[in-house]
Amino acid sequence: MSSHVIQGNHPNDKDTRTLISKRYKRITKAVNEEFWDSSSETAHSRYVGSYGRGTAINTSDLDVLIELPREEYDHFASLYGNGQSRLLQAVKDAILDTYPNTDIKGDGQVVVVNFSDDMKFEILPAFQNLNILGAWDGTYKYPDTHMGGNWMTTNPKAEQDAIDEKDDYDHANGLLTDTCKHIRYIKSEYYSSYHLSGILIDSFVYDAIGWWHWLRNDEEKSNGYGKYYEETLLDLYNSVSSYYVPTLYAPGSGMKVSCDDWDVLGKILKRMV
Repeated sequence: MSSHVIQGNHPNDKDTRTLISKRYKRITKAVNEEFWDSSSETAHSRYVGSYGRGTAINTSDLDVLIELPREEYDHFASLYGNGQSRLLQAVKDAILDTYPNTDIKGDGQVVVVNFSDDMKFEILPAFQNLNILGAWDGTYKYPDTHMGGNWMTTNPKAEQDAIDEKDDYDHANGLLTDTCKHIRYIKSEYYSSYHLSGILIDSFVYDAIGWWHWLRNDEEKSNGYGKYYEETLLDLYNSVSSYYVPTLYAPGSGMKVSCDDWDVLGKILKRMV
């Protein structure tokens, strides 16, 4: 496959989408039964990460945020000695009731469900953050078991909305998500042993893409597409070569993005250009 981005490439095939949906619903139901006394397969749950932002490929992990009742936060936050870890264990046990023969473990902020066909779900238990009026402010707090345990904040809906808006027909016309997907493909094919954060990929492309876009219906082809790589992507590799690491913020939410994997992204973009 070409190292260059191709319009509409890397679609998730129907069978994969069907299997993802089936497992998503079963996991959601298992957590809802344990924490909400509900058998709903969809309530309190949403795709986040690359799948939620529309930048995933078939080999991407599936990130799912499942909201838990506020009283559960009060309970686990009050426990002595890393209540965050005990929360992950409780969510893990709920999912094990549905998938008793599947490799499931707590890992930092998420419960990881490793299926035997290499599909991996990462379940993020979360709680709504409330403003001073007691209403949900659009963000969630979630557990982090590191350093004795603490709580972190995320705003996945704002990130998804920002990607969608910039990728629509009047802006990038699909080029943003196509680029993010192709970077993931190159990583999967040539750099699979390296770690590369999905939010780093998406935040970089969102920030760097400017007004580049796939041609719209009323536009004619030009010779400028090559400059997309030179001006937008090659700049990153040059930055990596000079040991410059930028400060990046997630689209929409404005939350600071870790650039620990910056050199890996540079390797991928060097191959692409």
